[in-house]
Amino acid sequence: MSRAAGDVAEQQAVDFLRVRGFRIIDRNVSSRFGEIDILAMRDEVLHIIEVKSSPTFEQAANNVTPAKIRKILMTAESYMKKHRLELDYVLDAVIVSGGECELLENITL
Repeated sequence: MSRAAGDVAEQQAVDFLRVRGFRIIDRNVSSRFGEIDILAMRDEVLHIIEVKSSPTFEQAANNVTPAKIRKILMTAESYMKKHRLELDYVLDAVIVSGGECELLENITL
């Protein structure tokens, strides 16, 4: 997928999350470990959100691999330490396929 298509999918995810009560606090956070697409708050919980887009839900969801999850969590820990945040957090994914978004909450290894 091109960077432009990824940007469009990420903006769709941001709009989708805002409608559902999330407050976006940061985007495209990078560290030496990897990248976090979206950081958002809802109900005093930090949501670390990976956005995946593909023509089908299954293709996109299968791209959230255990290795990717580990990199995201290491990046989240680095971000929280740098910004001195002590918050409960969860890792979520927004799957964008066929112009629709679906939130997968609290994904784990």
